[in-house]
Amino acid sequence: MPFLKMTYYGNTLNAWLWAVIVAIVIFATLKVLQKVIIKHLAPFAEKTETFFDNLAIDLLKSTKFFFFLFLSLYAGSLTLSLPERASSLLRNATLIAFFLQAAIWGNHCLSFFLNRYKSQKLALEQDAASVATITAFGFIGRLFLWTIVLLLILDNLGVDITSLIAGLGIGGIALALAAQNILGDLFASLSIMLDKPFVIGDFIIVDEYMGSIEQIGLKTTHLRSLSGEQLIISNADLLKSRIRNYKRMYERRVVFSLGVIYQTPYDKLKTIPAMVREIIEAQEQTRFDRAHFKEFGNSSLNFEIVYWVKNPDYNVYMDLHQAINMEIFRRFEEEGIVFAYPTQTLYLNREESTE
Repeated sequence: MPFLKMTYYGNTLNAWLWAVIVAIVIFATLKVLQKVIIKHLAPFAEKTETFFDNLAIDLLKSTKFFFFLFLSLYAGSLTLSLPERASSLLRNATLIAFFLQAAIWGNHCLSFFLNRYKSQKLALEQDAASVATITAFGFIGRLFLWTIVLLLILDNLGVDITSLIAGLGIGGIALALAAQNILGDLFASLSIMLDKPFVIGDFIIVDEYMGSIEQIGLKTTHLRSLSGEQLIISNADLLKSRIRNYKRMYERRVVFSLGVIYQTPYDKLKTIPAMVREIIEAQEQTRFDRAHFKEFGNSSLNFEIVYWVKNPDYNVYMDLHQAINMEIFRRFEEEGIVFAYPTQTLYLNREESTE
């Protein structure tokens, strides 16, 4: 066919037809492979316990039409002898399409792992604060990803990005210095999320402040105090403080003292440790540790008693301690043992006067 030998833009019509056929075949092959793999692999991925096959399916589904199109056009153009300008333009367009597709893949990978992490947190711990923090850092990760892609695209287009990167670096330093407190709280929030010194619902004491955790935000943590008001403390200040987390308490150690008068007979004094031990062990959620005659006080004979409450709840502890105190009072009354209280005995020496 003579017309196939006609030349257009440096290539015969026959070469142009072959280029189009190559592009169409490659494009069709890629699209068919995409659909076939998704169709056959997706049901299999749902049955397996690993998540890599699910991620692979997600990445295949996120592969866009424009990526296949430019890849096919570039492959077809390799069979042609194009001018340097046209070849460079098509190559740059294909690279831009690749960078955009790579950004989409990266965004889907980030979303996949974030969603997996958030679902595990909600299922296992109901930790909404960590989910919110992860979402925020996911946004920062996506912003960083797309910034890198934009710089690569500009560099591929011939734009000198050296001065731009330098400007961004100087601007980033200035921004970091201006917002160092905010960034400090932000990274403190990430540290709280990863290290978990406390979670929502924990009762903590920070210096002289105490309360239950209501919310862990990106900048501040909200506590509800025992008297009802809300306490708001920055995350950076929290990590600098000494935190006592009472929700993590498994058992509560209780130390208390009691004193009896010096007039208590030795036989009754000797029975007090065993009597107190019997009273404590009679309670279901307690574990006796020790009871000792500790010291001779100013106005009393002092005993020190130690026991453990197996339930960390404060109300449970107070109920048990009240029951123990009541029983000690009753038993002392029955045995005729008198509790001591601050007293002083004055001895007066009267001398008879002689006249």
